[in-house]
Amino acid sequence: MSAATGRTRGSVSVEVAVLAPAFIALMVLAGVTGRVAVADEAVEAAAHDAARAASISRSAGAAERAARDAARRQLDWRGLNCTGAPRVSVWGSTATDDRVSVAAAFRRPLGEPVSVWVRVSCAVSLNDIRFPGLSGWSGTKRVEATFASPLDRYRSRR
Repeated sequence: MSAATGRTRGSVSVEVAVLAPAFIALMVLAGVTGRVAVADEAVEAAAHDAARAASISRSAGAAERAARDAARRQLDWRGLNCTGAPRVSVWGSTATDDRVSVAAAFRRPLGEPVSVWVRVSCAVSLNDIRFPGLSGWSGTKRVEATFASPLDRYRSRR
């Protein structure tokens, strides 16, 4: 056995001890990033479905109900568990005003361009993703998406 070989003895153990925490941290970061990406995509789909459901409704009240129901159905179908109830905001926009109530949007005369906007927001819990050495860490990430869908210009509405 040469002197050089004797000096490297145990170096693998030191390398593992140094690199293992960095590798574990990378895996936890990948888990957090994946969870947020999946939640972001689910909320985006919910906002799209909610805006579409609202835009095909015949009245403002029905549009708001349809948007909330569609968003909740989509989030349930995707299996996204928000820490609280998801927030669903619905409003309208016209050619002259960027933000009006849904009722005001539905009262606009036929032929005028009107859109229904929906914002879906959800707080996603990251508490079940654990990192050794960080006891008591609790985290949530709020994800939200906004989508607009035009009302048919010449379809009757109330």
